[in-house]
Amino acid sequence: MKCPVCGDDCVLEAREIISHLPTIFSRCPDCRYHVVDKNSPPTDPEIKEPCTCGKRFIDDVFVHIYCIMKDEGLLSGREPLTAVGMPLVHPGFFMKVPPFLPGDSLVLLCRSVDKKTAERIIKEVSEVRAVIKTGDFTPGISDTGLEEVPKTYELMAGCDIRANVFVTHSGPLVLYKQQSTMHIEFPRAFNPKIDAVEKNIRMTSPELFIDACCGTGTLGLTAGRMGVPRIIMNDAWYAAAFFAAYNIKVNREFFNVESVTILEDYRQMQAHPVGTVPRKICETAGGQMIEVYQGDFLELYGVLPGKISTLSVIDLFEKKDMAKVLSMMEQWRRRVPGEVFIP
Repeated sequence: MKCPVCGDDCVLEAREIISHLPTIFSRCPDCRYHVVDKNSPPTDPEIKEPCTCGKRFIDDVFVHIYCIMKDEGLLSGREPLTAVGMPLVHPGFFMKVPPFLPGDSLVLLCRSVDKKTAERIIKEVSEVRAVIKTGDFTPGISDTGLEEVPKTYELMAGCDIRANVFVTHSGPLVLYKQQSTMHIEFPRAFNPKIDAVEKNIRMTSPELFIDACCGTGTLGLTAGRMGVPRIIMNDAWYAAAFFAAYNIKVNREFFNVESVTILEDYRQMQAHPVGTVPRKICETAGGQMIEVYQGDFLELYGVLPGKISTLSVIDLFEKKDMAKVLSMMEQWRRRVPGEVFIP
């Protein structure tokens, strides 16, 4: 599949990703590794080459990056190995042991990195697919007010599209995102939000499931995996709405759909990053009708079908202000019939 970030064929469909999971980060009989103290500077800053199988232990990859950052003057050599940054593997899934990384399998999040160093890391460290400069904020929408355009991290080099694999009782889902534009998620052995969605769908058997603040589509597509006949997903943030649509296409073989039509171009959506009046981004044809909108979820009632049993999930990113959350839930109940819950 064509990548919406770099335009290359670096996106795999869900089943292909899933088929690689048992061995993608496992070692071969010839792999050698040495666990490094992450809270100290590397005591042996030797750059170890990948094994003949093409993989390298993650600590060895980080030592290699550390050496480059030191050589470029970004590190003095007194900092701990953790000063390199945060690793996000591609694809991300629940793992019990540290990974042995193949090529193009790591997105690196750095606090302090310049473009020259980032490009050198991409060129010399084959495991790294992207380098992102981070900040003291969470990228994407965190405030339900929608008055300001959210901040994003800065992609310094490479392609930062990556996938997470989430487990549901109906089977796994592969969810892609552009990491610099979205918050970080770590797949776990048990996901309470997915579990809450599955329990509520089993209890109510809705004809329509609404994922009002869908992100990249995890909860809405969980409903799709369970066979709910009609699903509407919505997010005000352009990157979330687009990738929710894109992930329908990635996972399409798991749904009863004949076609998936994405109606908006990712780059063009950047011109209107925060939606208010819901605008349709994607639709399917077939036994299941799945739609994605970009807009304020409190305005979504204007595009909803009438007289259909409905279950809604509202998964707001910021839940600390419970008075505000409860007020929004009450507004939703006045406008949308059926059951609604917070996962």
